[in-house]
Amino acid sequence: MNLKRVLALLAMGALSAAPAAELGEAKPDLLASRPATVYIVPIRENIMPPLVYVVRRGVKEAMEAKADAIIFDMNTDGGRVDVTEDIIEIISRFKGQTVTYVNDRAFSAGAFISVATQKIYMAPQSVIGAAAPIAISPGGTGVERLPDTYEAKMTSAIRALVRAQAEKNGHNVEVIEAMIDKTKELIIEGEVLNKEGNILTLTDRQAAKEYGDPPKPLLSSGTVESLDALLELLGYAGARRVEIQPTGAEKLGTWINTISPILLIIGIIGLYIEFKTPGFGLPGIIGILAFGLYFLGGYVAGLSAAGWVIVFILGLILVLVELLVFPGTYIAGISGAVLMLVALVMGMVDMYPGSPTLPTFPQLQLPLRDMGLAVGVSFVLALVLARFFPQTPLYHRLVSETASGVSSVAALEARQQERLGRIGVAVSQLYPGGKARFGDELLDVVTRGELVEKGRFVKIIGHSGPNAVVEATD
Repeated sequence: MNLKRVLALLAMGALSAAPAAELGEAKPDLLASRPATVYIVPIRENIMPPLVYVVRRGVKEAMEAKADAIIFDMNTDGGRVDVTEDIIEIISRFKGQTVTYVNDRAFSAGAFISVATQKIYMAPQSVIGAAAPIAISPGGTGVERLPDTYEAKMTSAIRALVRAQAEKNGHNVEVIEAMIDKTKELIIEGEVLNKEGNILTLTDRQAAKEYGDPPKPLLSSGTVESLDALLELLGYAGARRVEIQPTGAEKLGTWINTISPILLIIGIIGLYIEFKTPGFGLPGIIGILAFGLYFLGGYVAGLSAAGWVIVFILGLILVLVELLVFPGTYIAGISGAVLMLVALVMGMVDMYPGSPTLPTFPQLQLPLRDMGLAVGVSFVLALVLARFFPQTPLYHRLVSETASGVSSVAALEARQQERLGRIGVAVSQLYPGGKARFGDELLDVVTRGELVEKGRFVKIIGHSGPNAVVEATD
């Protein structure tokens, strides 16, 4: 609980203890002393994945601050439809007032996003429209003509999405459809605003022109000189103004999240190799860095909170305790593995302030898919590594560089030779691998396939890589 919340609770307690007459006098003053809060979120570039992170961050911060309004400062030539859908869904999460300020232009996807807000205002000489679906070139710098069949399919899908947003926010549906569908003719009160075969684009004056009885603007609620003038018009002249600034890390976050399944695989395999070799060295460092990049991508995207990184570290510590301190107990190891798994999944779940604590299945779908892919590939790689890695020069190099008290492969092999014939006790069930204690040494051991119960005496009969090969003995 933060300081502001504590102070708020104390203030509420003081008010509830006051006499009714005093409360009636104090309440208006208390409300009057609270300034409104308005967030300004820029949409001033092509509608591409990095912009999703900027908008998500702005909306979540506004929700956390209980802001009264969000204004989207719009100047874009458009962009990807899938990204536009994500942004529209994010905007719908905010329960306060949403406004688009077309600060020069809102073409294509920019027009779609504008319709997703409750009000649209435009700067002088600004334009909005030309919202027919287009394909962005692979480099994101140009457009390509869509095939007729694909264009018809995409137009139908976008039309349904934008129509729903227009109906929800009270915008003229006929106007929006004329911006999307070139077969749509738009005639209002005998005036031909758009001929069939054209895509509707409106200037600020055309968009603000009123039609009907009672008169209603075509699309824009008015032409406003600047953001400051818009705030004053909306009644937020004295409001606390928070402007969200792109950090430049959004593009990095996009790249990281694209390869997040690969990062998970690298992290899992890195830790697996580290646990199978003595000491701590390069595989462990690589694994931890991979998991760190994974969480960084989620953080930049506005998904993972720092708390899940702490949960992951706690889980890793519990797994290490199981392996190094209390082998064979399973409680610490299983608990740690569960915590790590939950942290990795929740690190990519899109949660919003005020939403239920438990995520829904649609929220979990993408993280679970990535996790399932990573675990499956890692399992196959682990089987391959367990079979062939101990025979590789890289393995011997890692062992010689990281083994505690062992300076060379020759010394390690000599030490393994000395262990032959030693008898110890299995401290975990061996089927075929597990842990056994030989005097003061706790070793990773494997059997030749047979099951050996915990507590049985075992004898070292050989070595397979770093593991001692044992058999049950009396």
